[in-house]
This record gives sequence, C-alpha cells and structure tokens, in this order.
Amino acid sequence: MEQKELRLLLAGVASGEVDIESALLKLKEAPFEDLGFAKLDHHRAVRQGIAEVIYGAGKTAEQIRDIASAMRAHGQQTILITRMSPDAAMLAGKDMPLQYDERSRIGIVGSLPEPDGIGNIVVATGGTSDMPVAEEAARTAEAFGNRVVRLYDVGVAGLHRLLAHSEELMTARVIIAIAGMEGALASVIGGLADCPVIAVPTSVGYGASFGGLAALLSMLNSCSGGVSVVNIDNGFGAGYLASMINHMEGRG
Repeated sequence: MEQKELRLLLAGVASGEVDIESALLKLKEAPFEDLGFAKLDHHRAVRQGIAEVIYGAGKTAEQIRDIASAMRAHGQQTILITRMSPDAAMLAGKDMPLQYDERSRIGIVGSLPEPDGIGNIVVATGGTSDMPVAEEAARTAEAFGNRVVRLYDVGVAGLHRLLAHSEELMTARVIIAIAGMEGALASVIGGLADCPVIAVPTSVGYGASFGGLAALLSMLNSCSGGVSVVNIDNGFGAGYLASMINHMEGRG
C-alpha cells in the first residue's frame, strides 16, 4: 500500500464509506512477505513514500521473476529492477509487462507513473562513456514520478558544451552530475546552479583513476557548496535521492 492509497483509505473511514473493520483488515495485512529466499517489504511505500526496489545483481533470473510477481500480486503498479541481466529480463518478460534497457541494466515492470515532482531533474554526464550510469539514474527518477532532462557529453574538456545548456541548469530542481576521470563536472555545475547537485563518480578512466576513486575524492573535496556525493557508479542512489528532493514541498 502506498501513501496515496493509505490516505484514500483513511478518508473513506472519515467519510463513512469504509467501515472500521474493513480498514483494520487492510492495515493488518502482513508488512512483509516471506518467499523463503527473500522477505518483501510491502509497507516500505507507506514508511518512505517509495516502494521496495529489486537489486538484480547476485539474484537468479527465477528469483527476480518471483519477487516481481509477488510485488505485482500485492498491488505494486511500478516495479523497478536495477542491475538486471539480459537473461533475467528475458525470463521475467515472458510473464509480465517489462521494459528493459540493456545499457543501464534497468528493468521496469508496469507503467511509468505520471510525473508529479515539483520541477525537472537534470542528469548531466562528462562523457558518453558515463551514459550507463546516467541512464540508471534517469530511469530510476522517471520510475519514481519525475521529469528528467538529459544532458550527455557536456564535460569540462569542452566547457562551451555545458554552458550552451545554461537555461536547463538554472531552472532545474535537482542536478545529477556524473563523471569519471578527474570528476570535475560536479564542481563546475555546483558553481553555476542554485539547486542541490548530486555528484556520481564513475569508474571510467585510465589507470590512475583507480576505478573511480580519483573522481570520488575530487567530488568529496568540491569547493562548490551544495554538492553531495554518492558511491562510485551508483546511478540508482542518485536518482532515488534526487526524487526525494524533487517531491519535498511544504513539509513541516
């Protein structure tokens, strides 16, 4: 049950359209479901506003299919699967409506929700090689109900490419800056924009980039205010956080 559904249920009780016992039964449904190899957290959407996501790496194709099937049976309309293999996508796609993007290894079961975030989330990359991580971030944000603007290959080696998109940067609600090598893109964007910037270091680069460690340290040491950093290649984490920011309005 998502927060919207819970609000409708409570409103139904308040108006008398739903009796207390029926509402109590709905709320007493098990907060998690034990599949033996996984325990599905069906109440996560109520607690956090975002339903549970399937992390596909390390799971068999059959496990991913069975977890997604259980989520659908429990009423989850959009199911996000990250780090999903083509084999798992092929198996799951036989039993349920699955959109699969091989570049980002993102699978989405069901339809995307209508965007209800406050503004746009801009996803910018230093180079084309960063696109797999960028698409993971972008598709994650879209699965959580956000409008996403993609700005790819706008790295600091050709700064005019980034400056040509000043309007998109200045009007964004959140910006995800994704770069490997020395990871300078996040600092540059942080110095231009008035919104939170989420920096994602990628493992793109030659030997001394140490698999993204150089970019990670550069981003952690950014001299621009308002820049936060997630883990190396963690496009999902950036998209998730950006969605949370983009849906925060009037709290408190």
